[in-house]
Amino acid sequence: MATIEQTHTPILNSNAQVLILPVNSAGVLLDPVLTRCKTLYPDNYQRYHRACRDGSLMVGSCLLHKRQRELAGLSAAHNGNQPNYIANLVISDHPYHSARTRWLTAALIDLQQQLMPLIRYQGVRKAALLARPLLASSSTDRAEPNRTGLTTETTALPLDWHSVVLPLINQHLQALPKLRIAVHTPQSLSL
Repeated sequence: MATIEQTHTPILNSNAQVLILPVNSAGVLLDPVLTRCKTLYPDNYQRYHRACRDGSLMVGSCLLHKRQRELAGLSAAHNGNQPNYIANLVISDHPYHSARTRWLTAALIDLQQQLMPLIRYQGVRKAALLARPLLASSSTDRAEPNRTGLTTETTALPLDWHSVVLPLINQHLQALPKLRIAVHTPQSLSL
């Protein structure tokens, strides 16, 4: 069973082997931590952005990227804070649209399936999940099909952390064996 713990520490200071970043399928990153990751891990961003442009990255999926280590200069030194893998968790179709429960559920299932071989065969034991993009979204009007198949205008609100997001994370990631997952939440969210 995985150990899931919430923390307020900065995610970029964690020593996780897998960095889990909630992103959108449009290829636009607005969160300050995600834009910082764009410059820190340019190989991941280039692959993510290319997949968004090609239309091969669907909402509710996870793009797992094995980082390329540079072999020259100062970056050749070992830094324990550098993740080996970056999981781009696609939870929204646009940076201004909130994540939906079905998208988050599908993305977490895809993440779980991709993490299992890394845990078993690569010795991955620590992961860090950035929670702020799961919470902070604007409420915009969108057309969404209802049960009858007709579209109605609804207000898409951000998912509630305590009643929706955290239970989904626990439900889908707790079954992973021998993994410690640090969920990095904003200071404004109580633990």
